[in-house]
Amino acid sequence: MHCLAPWAAVPRHSDGTARNDAPAHGALPAEGVLTAADRVELFEGLIVAMAPESPRHAAGLQQASEALSRAVGPRAVVRVQRPLVAGRYSVPVPDVAVVPGLRSDYVDTHPTTALLVIEIADSTIVQDRITKAVIYAAAGVPEYWLVNFRDDRAEVFRGPDRSTRSYAENFIAGRGSRLELRTLPGVGIAVDDLLPSRGE
Repeated sequence: MHCLAPWAAVPRHSDGTARNDAPAHGALPAEGVLTAADRVELFEGLIVAMAPESPRHAAGLQQASEALSRAVGPRAVVRVQRPLVAGRYSVPVPDVAVVPGLRSDYVDTHPTTALLVIEIADSTIVQDRITKAVIYAAAGVPEYWLVNFRDDRAEVFRGPDRSTRSYAENFIAGRGSRLELRTLPGVGIAVDDLLPSRGE
């Protein structure tokens, strides 16, 4: 995780640490502080640079998003690497998010909730497993799947407890298994469709 240097205009705590909130973070491009080329997320008030995208991650992202789009159909919206306002101080950019409603619902505002969030992880496994799991649980995201390329499996988090900022259920799903979205009965996806093809 790479934290960007805080700017003087950012509000600070009494101990001198900078903490952005979601509205201030969203205003940074208009203020000229960030540009469209800046790939950043907001984690608990800290602006964090996103890891450079490897070809392997890009291919996995496309594979997972296409599989989810086919499975979900018109019942929800599948967003790929778009901001999710997960709280006052957190605006992560999940690799894939299934959000309720229609695409038109998000023309003027980013979603504040999701039915499912997926992170494709290779070099970012620790950050995705710890930091992002806490953020998504605190936001009440009912289901979070960490697609772990390194260990060739999916790690599933369910049952968020917003007060403890943690998930009550966590299990491993390997190749050959199938995951069902609890919030969309009848919608499921094979774990193999989330992982790289054999030999990649």
